[in-house]
Amino acid sequence: MERYVSIDIGGTAIKYGIIDENGKILERREKPTEAFMGGLSILKKTVDIVENFQKNFEINGICISTAGMVDVKKGSIFYSGPQIPDYAGTQFKKTMEERFGIPCEVENDVNCAGLAESVSGAAKDSCITLCLTIGTGIGGCIVINGEVFRGYSGSACEVGYMHMLDSDFQTLGAASVLTKKVAAKKKEAKSSWNGYRIFEEAKKGDRICCEAIDEMVEVLGKGIANICYVINPQMVVLGGGIMAQKEYLYPRILCAMERYLVSSIAQKTTLRMAEHKNDAGMLGAFYHFRNCQKEREMVK
Repeated sequence: MERYVSIDIGGTAIKYGIIDENGKILERREKPTEAFMGGLSILKKTVDIVENFQKNFEINGICISTAGMVDVKKGSIFYSGPQIPDYAGTQFKKTMEERFGIPCEVENDVNCAGLAESVSGAAKDSCITLCLTIGTGIGGCIVINGEVFRGYSGSACEVGYMHMLDSDFQTLGAASVLTKKVAAKKKEAKSSWNGYRIFEEAKKGDRICCEAIDEMVEVLGKGIANICYVINPQMVVLGGGIMAQKEYLYPRILCAMERYLVSSIAQKTTLRMAEHKNDAGMLGAFYHFRNCQKEREMVK
């Protein structure tokens, strides 16, 4: 049986493990990213992960999901925000293949999450899927018939930067905006509030918390509807930090989305919450690896 190392590099944690040829996760582990240490440190961590697994397994390939904009052909980072210093230019594929002599494929983490949901998760029956991860920011992915749509220069669906109300989608609609709004309106330290507390207080009827959540939901509904008008997906899948409150948020976001969509589109657009949760990045990286290897075989 073939085995693959799959590594999901996020801003806070690196999730990694062993996946078999059928997509079953055999082992799961996690370590802090320590993003402040920069790209070279993260590259070294990925090398160490593979080296340690090689002590106990015969590894057939390396699958990487990562934050930042990815050149999938080169397997490198071509743009990254300031959260990870000097990450742009990090050569994952070249480094791994030269070091270990096995194939390595790299994809953006949101694209991996969308691919995972489309292949074996909430959107497995969908021909066109919009997947949004809503947490500190908002990331987007379009999957068409099992293939990630990357656009002309590999930057498709960077919806977090979409202009809205003199700001942008993620500044107004990300879950992280809640703590800032609530703390400011209550004139309290931001450190005294977090998402969990805000939702718990909202469920008790706290007016300020309820209003902040309603404002976020309104932005999400409008933003999702705007994207749907452009790509007309069969299914919209929501994941990320928002999943912690899915029972509370799902009906509210659905209502807001449908309010901004004309009925002919709303009736044919299904909203679902992601299923794979913390495994999405690892699974999506494996599915991306598998797709790339199939394409390379076809070219030969």
